[in-house]
Amino acid sequence: MQQHKNRGFTLIELMIVVAIIAILAGIAIPLYSDYVLRSKLRTAQSDLMALSSTVENFRQRTLGYPASDAAAKKGWNAATKAGQFTYSYTTTNSGYELKAVAGSALGKASGCTLKLDSDNSRTVSGNCAGVSDWP
Repeated sequence: MQQHKNRGFTLIELMIVVAIIAILAGIAIPLYSDYVLRSKLRTAQSDLMALSSTVENFRQRTLGYPASDAAAKKGWNAATKAGQFTYSYTTTNSGYELKAVAGSALGKASGCTLKLDSDNSRTVSGNCAGVSDWP
């Protein structure tokens, strides 16, 4: 009589593999989502610096800062997706202030506020986890 040896995995072995994958996913997914959030905040910082360059270019051509938000943003396009950040330009006594405020699409970073002014002073406030300073 010939003996047949069963080949394959036992249920216990499969359950152990599934448990290991679940543990690894439990660690990796939050780290990845934080990485994605930090990259979106860095993109918003880059957008503010690009908008600042546009405003300074306007000043070089006209010897004055733009009078309105629309004039300041003429020829500038944000790299972030629509709804992630709201960008604004306001004039001050000594120059201007640019602001990016995170929208509800960014989840836990909603309300994060990034500011850049004509003196190149950069501030971060609100729910800006992972962004302590600007490059």
